[in-house]
Amino acid sequence: MPITLLRVAAVVELLSLAVLLTNLATVHIPAVVPLFGPIHGCAYLLVIGTALHLTRSRSTTLLAAVPIIGGLLALRRARFGA
Repeated sequence: MPITLLRVAAVVELLSLAVLLTNLATVHIPAVVPLFGPIHGCAYLLVIGTALHLTRSRSTTLLAAVPIIGGLLALRRARFGA
C-alpha cells in the first residue's frame, strides 16, 4: 500500500506542478494557483513522508525532496532497493 501511495503522490506532484508552470508561462488564470497550489504542496509533503516511512533511508528521503522529479526518483529507489 505505501508504494502505491508514493506512486500516486509522485504523479500528482508532477502533474500539479506542470499545471502551475504552464499557467504561469501562458494564460495566467488567477483561479489556477489557489486550486493547484495546495494540491501540489500536499502531494510534495506526502511524497517526502511516504518515502521516509517506506524506506527509512535518509538518502531516499532527501532524494524525494528534490523538486519536480524527486518523487519519481524516490519511487524508483524504493521499488528497486538501490
